[in-house]
Amino acid sequence: MRTQPSAVDAAALPFHPAKSADPIYDSFYHNSTAPRISTNTVLASALRKHYPDLHLTITATYSSDLLGFAAAGHAFATPCSTPDKSPSHHEPPSPTAVPSDLKWRRYVPPAKRDSSSSGYLVDNVKFGRFAYTWSSHTYILYNVVGGHSSFDEELSYLLSSSAQANDDLIFAACAFWNHLHDEILVFDRGYWQKSHKLWESVQSSTWDDVILDPHMKASIIGEVNKFFGSQARYKKLKVPWKRGIIYYGPPGNGKTISIKAMMHTLSLPPSPIPTLYVRSLTSIAGPEYAISSIFAQARQQSPCLLVFEDLDSLVTDRVRSYFLNEVDGLESNDGILMVGSTNHLERLDKGIRNRPSRFDRKYLFPEPGMPEREAYCAFWRRKLLGDRDDDDDDEGGGGAGEGEVEFPAVLCRAIASITGGFSFAYIQEAFVASLLAIAEEKDDNGGGTKESDALDPSYEWDGRWSEVGGARRWIRDEDRDLDRFPLWRQMKKQVRILREELGDGKEEV
Repeated sequence: MRTQPSAVDAAALPFHPAKSADPIYDSFYHNSTAPRISTNTVLASALRKHYPDLHLTITATYSSDLLGFAAAGHAFATPCSTPDKSPSHHEPPSPTAVPSDLKWRRYVPPAKRDSSSSGYLVDNVKFGRFAYTWSSHTYILYNVVGGHSSFDEELSYLLSSSAQANDDLIFAACAFWNHLHDEILVFDRGYWQKSHKLWESVQSSTWDDVILDPHMKASIIGEVNKFFGSQARYKKLKVPWKRGIIYYGPPGNGKTISIKAMMHTLSLPPSPIPTLYVRSLTSIAGPEYAISSIFAQARQQSPCLLVFEDLDSLVTDRVRSYFLNEVDGLESNDGILMVGSTNHLERLDKGIRNRPSRFDRKYLFPEPGMPEREAYCAFWRRKLLGDRDDDDDDEGGGGAGEGEVEFPAVLCRAIASITGGFSFAYIQEAFVASLLAIAEEKDDNGGGTKESDALDPSYEWDGRWSEVGGARRWIRDEDRDLDRFPLWRQMKKQVRILREELGDGKEEV
């Protein structure tokens, strides 16, 4: 017959330390080393007994991180281990007192192995007591990690002279954490998290760097701007204030950079629009829960941009109907502009790609034509030359200083003419590989280039393939002087290598 376990005297347990200077810690220790049901109940009872004249408020740290609020510069939190009856008075501990906090010391390695930093040590506080000051009010704060299951919740126990003072602080901290501070909300692994790293990467993305057909680019920008500026119009017309856009086409042609440029533009004052970025639907509670959480957060943050990158891999057959119910179900999605991208439009269910009021507009990002490739080469030229880009004609300028690369304007059209059928990603790879080869060549030859590489024996010198008006034709290559530029020679080599990978090595170079 199973019997109820008898109460255990914590003081009788092995390795039980002497009484600490903090009776609250003693209660926490006793509860942690004996059969227990609720750590929260034990600590709340001990706090009320030890601080009868103070008001106690308990809050979950995940929603009101008071220590993080102080670390952000909005309050002051000072560790202290000796309890007293007043938030503003702290006596030094006895030299023989047992420490009344519990923390784990751990090593955090540098973010990158080749960093100059050696890493650092941090404390994971499991039980800590702090003197806390905010807005001329003083508090006692206990931060405790504990529970009665495999999941240990972190709770904050806040004490002060009035319940209103506690509420004011908690409200201020929650309001602070509810806003984004140079961050983007990212849904990944089943929960929302704030990403400063993604925010930083978006700041360098502008529409000036996006190479697209000018009419398509203007249409995309106008579509977004008109949506967020037309709430009153939608309301007047009595239609839901929501839209959906799909970017589709082969990889490497500007879908991601266009999304980043859009995110950056919307984040600017005076009326910044937040972005919610969905990285995956993986969740311990299942993808259905993830979809529900995503749209709940989007409705709370609206007006907002909701981004589903690689939409075809996110919305599988298992969750398709659940996803569609959230998109056009009973709850209002006013103010939500959805943008989804995919390399394979045909893999999307017809209910997503063809049904109006879900994703209303679709933009094809094709392989770049001659004008776009030439513009992309000019973008690389500006990036490489910087302030030296003083080239007023096709032949002059673009000279190189010591250790730099010569890149005259005439090379932009020449390179564009031999990269037909390449995506922007492939052209970028040709540039990167060429620049690395030039740098290695200079290192091997004491800063110069080998004359033997001035001519490419496999190059057909009597002409080249070119794309004019969308048609490919063979034209005479009368300007053999281009071959004096190391960048041109290397680009021809790298383009040939990439074409062989693509399986069409005979088309051009």
